[in-house]
Amino acid sequence: MTAVSVLPKLFRWVFTVFAVLAAIGALAICVAMVIDPKLPAGTHFGPLTVDMMGQPGTVVLRAAGGDSDFTVTALRGSLTLFVEKAGGLIEVVKHYGLPVMLIYSLFLVILFDLLRRLFRNVGRGESFSRQSVYLVQGLGASLIVYSLVSAFAESWFVHAAYTYLAQHAVVTVSGTSLRLPAPHGISMPHGTGGSPVFFSGLLVLALSEVFRQGLALKNENDLTV
Repeated sequence: MTAVSVLPKLFRWVFTVFAVLAAIGALAICVAMVIDPKLPAGTHFGPLTVDMMGQPGTVVLRAAGGDSDFTVTALRGSLTLFVEKAGGLIEVVKHYGLPVMLIYSLFLVILFDLLRRLFRNVGRGESFSRQSVYLVQGLGASLIVYSLVSAFAESWFVHAAYTYLAQHAVVTVSGTSLRLPAPHGISMPHGTGGSPVFFSGLLVLALSEVFRQGLALKNENDLTV
């Protein structure tokens, strides 16, 4: 009995902390979008040794003509990725990647806040109440909406990043230089595509119907008594 009464309060506070952290993260992303920091001209680092597919590789950023070139070498030098004007790639990541991160952070704020309010009701013994039903429905709807919006935003980001790489990146495989094909005619990821989040939303909406019928039965029993 004690565990049943303590767990809802514990979950409520845990989700409250998570909601606050997600809100701070969303605020930080908004600040970064407003400030729009630039990569300083002549920025460079490396070569840094990193692990790539179980083998050592190197990462280098070299200053070049007021910008920087980025080079990744893997598989004992047999595979090299060279990105000219890497500052432009960082701009693409900022302008297209930060909105994706913001969408994710806002989704977490909504999700954790709904869970916090739901477990507050559970702690009060109001699991089968109209408000709890609305909260569960909100959880399901937020999961479905997020899966759709994030799929579009991620496709937008991937397309922008790939377009830049197709224009400025060269892949060298065993001494043979290759250019990435133009994005025209290439299928980019889009839609939910069987996203687990989408189907989780449908499952939660189905559970909300169980809550709704439980509430209806509870009301009928109260009237009968």
